[in-house]
Amino acid sequence: MTQTTSFPIHDIDTVPEAAISPRKAWPSGLLPWLAGPAWFVAAFVTWFWPDADDFPATDSLAIVFAIMGIILVPAALLRRFSAKAPWMIALALGFAAWEGVQAKLLLLPRPFFGTPQDLLDVFMTDWHKLGDSLLHSLGLLAVGYITGSLLGIAIGVGLGRSARFRYWVQPVIRLVGPLPPVALLPLAFVIIPSSWAASEALMALASAFPVIVLTWSGISAVDPAYYDVARTMGARDRFLVFRVALPAAAPQIFVGLFMGLGMSFAMLVVAEMLGVKSGLGFYMQWAQGWAAYPNMYAALVVMSLMCTGLITILFRIRDRILGWQKDGLKW
Repeated sequence: MTQTTSFPIHDIDTVPEAAISPRKAWPSGLLPWLAGPAWFVAAFVTWFWPDADDFPATDSLAIVFAIMGIILVPAALLRRFSAKAPWMIALALGFAAWEGVQAKLLLLPRPFFGTPQDLLDVFMTDWHKLGDSLLHSLGLLAVGYITGSLLGIAIGVGLGRSARFRYWVQPVIRLVGPLPPVALLPLAFVIIPSSWAASEALMALASAFPVIVLTWSGISAVDPAYYDVARTMGARDRFLVFRVALPAAAPQIFVGLFMGLGMSFAMLVVAEMLGVKSGLGFYMQWAQGWAAYPNMYAALVVMSLMCTGLITILFRIRDRILGWQKDGLKW
């Protein structure tokens, strides 16, 4: 018979948290204090290293880098932005490397690769046209995406709730839905006389298909017992749809909305490049035609900020409506 020896828990030395995960100690330790100096390094490289050519806004760029460093030094003292300190350092060193490689040494072919000051100069001198293009893109995207999403939810509910509706509509969805909307662009411009209306229709189609499929899937997966309980309480069809089916299917509906938003982004750029004579896509095509590549890169930056901002808003709406999903994907 073997004898086991038990050790009291209080006799076991506790291991410090920093020893278990040393990486967690970095953001709250040294890295926040390195973020400000990293931007000062970028400012020093920009200001004191002579440019290889006559680039605009070099002094302004150095001032911007120095201001970032000045902001981050007290932020480290107040323990703000500690979690973002590695990214702040990486951005500063990336800008310094970009400045040295292109503005100071001209190692990359021009005009295809610009300098940081070229990009800053575009924002300083052409901000009005960029802002106007952004507003046109937002307006075009909003109409097409909202229209397609509402139609997608309505059709998905019909497919999930009505066998007769599913009999007539499902073959059409299977035939038209998987087609890339870009392939229908020439036909849309022929059938619909207005390029704006044709672009809106294609964006609505692009956003509607994933919303239809995911809404249909969510409605079909609702437990029939929920409907039975509601019917015993005297609920009618409208109550079953809006108070039972849609709330239960909301997680999958939001997945379809996210997918539809991504497809609408792609269709937006194509429509603006080929048909609509306004927006960020049209601005990019214009810049490429004139070999104004810094303007094109600036439009890409604005488009990226627009897209991530809209996705963030959609995530906030989802988190508010689906507050009971504690482990949902965060953005």
